[in-house]
Amino acid sequence: MTNGVAPPEDNPDQGVAWHYGDPLREQRWLVDGTGVVDLANRGLLRVAGEDRLTWLHALTTQHLEKLAPHQSSTALILDPQGHVEFELHLIDDGSATWLICQPGQADGLRAYLESMRFMLRVDVVDESDDYAVLWSAAPLSDLAWSPPQAFRDRGWMGFESILTRQAYEQALMQAAHRCGTWALEALRVAAGAPRIGLETDHRTIPNEVDWLNTAVHLQKGCYRGQETVAKVHNLGRPPRRLELLLLDGSAERPPKHGDVVMFDGREVGFIGTGVQHYELGPIASAIIKRSVPTDAPLMVRTADGDLPAHQDSHL
Repeated sequence: MTNGVAPPEDNPDQGVAWHYGDPLREQRWLVDGTGVVDLANRGLLRVAGEDRLTWLHALTTQHLEKLAPHQSSTALILDPQGHVEFELHLIDDGSATWLICQPGQADGLRAYLESMRFMLRVDVVDESDDYAVLWSAAPLSDLAWSPPQAFRDRGWMGFESILTRQAYEQALMQAAHRCGTWALEALRVAAGAPRIGLETDHRTIPNEVDWLNTAVHLQKGCYRGQETVAKVHNLGRPPRRLELLLLDGSAERPPKHGDVVMFDGREVGFIGTGVQHYELGPIASAIIKRSVPTDAPLMVRTADGDLPAHQDSHL
């Protein structure tokens, strides 16, 4: 985090730079392909063994049995009721499958995977100390995860490359511009891409946050929580939805995660991530009750006062 500003205490990206002095310019550097983002706080697990892909296929929402070497994918692990527990970014190198998970989740994910090994030929190793993740416009190694096409089409373009710690340090030193997680989060929010722990809570099912199009294979079954996903999909009535909110620009700070969203005097949702976008201005992701009209004017209740907002329908 050399010369970078540390994130606030309530920000999930502890241990890496929040910004380097100009987060709006840093967003432009990411868009024009000259910036990199330090994501060394991400957890990294390596799953080796002959049964790894069929095993991960059975445990997750994604079709992984035929994942080709150096092809990336996104998958979820659900609880028995279909609630999201883990978000995985996967890349296979031909002999092992690498799993990128969110900060603080590696231990829990490894414990769950170990509990499901049974007699299968798999081995789960935490590589977080020896490898690190960097975001960049082009892949920096053969192990590089890319956001699904739906999110790339909305401007969240780049790669999470897995590098040895030495290669990671060299890439940081050689980068034209270092950018903080604030810049990357702004692009993610504008693209409508959910992140576990921010656009999710203990009740979130994949149907609510656009993961059906990117992290769930609807033609496979027999994974934990599949019945809920299929039932809600067939009915077409998820209880909540992910929305992008365009905010009134009068506030000094964007709303925080968990701030309440109001409609007609009633609580109807919560803020996932509030950011300042280099083109859109103050924006936020929000999880909103399905019954709220998409054109309804909303109010976000923040510590600094109520903030008018309206929904952007491009997601």
